[in-house]
Amino acid sequence: MELPLVVGVDGSDSSLLAVDWAVDEAALHGLPLRLVHASLWERYEGARPSLSTGRPAEKVMAQHIIASCTERARLRNPEVKASGEVLPDDAVSVLLRAGPESFALVTGSRGRGEIAGLLLGSVGLAVAARATCPVVVVRGAERNRRGTVGRVVVGVGDPSTGTGAVRFAVREAEARDCALTAVRAWRSPAQEPVDHMMIADDAARLREERASTGLAEALREAVREHPRVDVHRKPVEGPAHRVLLEESTEADLVVVGAVRRHGHVGLQLGRTAHTLLHHSQCPVVVVPQPI
Repeated sequence: MELPLVVGVDGSDSSLLAVDWAVDEAALHGLPLRLVHASLWERYEGARPSLSTGRPAEKVMAQHIIASCTERARLRNPEVKASGEVLPDDAVSVLLRAGPESFALVTGSRGRGEIAGLLLGSVGLAVAARATCPVVVVRGAERNRRGTVGRVVVGVGDPSTGTGAVRFAVREAEARDCALTAVRAWRSPAQEPVDHMMIADDAARLREERASTGLAEALREAVREHPRVDVHRKPVEGPAHRVLLEESTEADLVVVGAVRRHGHVGLQLGRTAHTLLHHSQCPVVVVPQPI
């Protein structure tokens, strides 16, 4: 049985865009779609009076949100099996509990109760930093969200910390029938005195060669398993978060890994993932990698 794609919805414009993206994603992979609404989300915006039905206004609102989002999904693609559910807990807890039985968790970039100036809602950030399955934050320009660019980008880190992000990205590129750009950032050595310029140049070439070797090693197994995917290896000088942010402008999806250290309490997101979640020009996937 295929694991469902799970979407957290709260009725905001951002979550409706997440629903649309998730319907298309579910269709690509032949997955069922499960929409969940945490009924406690509304409480953060203040109490509401009961309606004439006698039911709490919060409950009526929650049922309306899940029903309308489920209908939206079915209208977008009737062939995708979509279901909706209201769960009595806070949004982060609901999504994190769903993670182990999900293909991926999907959220919008900002919820209803978020302050307008925030770049990423607290729910999306907390889930991306703690989930045990891939998390997608749907953001960016319409052309990127709709998948019309024709390119998936993956940030490739040290192969010793795992290749989960690479495997996810290769499968996405194959399902979308598009190219995959695998990026590994490398940094130049600190500026050397003029009389050591040759040494500095040699060190830079060595670092670029190591980045290329790391790319080949990280991609080897995934490319062997998915030979139809057109893979472009791209070692780039510069900080990884800046390099991938620039790449996101011409991508349908950018995929990065996030190390999950056993026994560590709290949010576990590196600088690269954190930057992309706040500023990427396309949807972002954070793939956890336990170590």
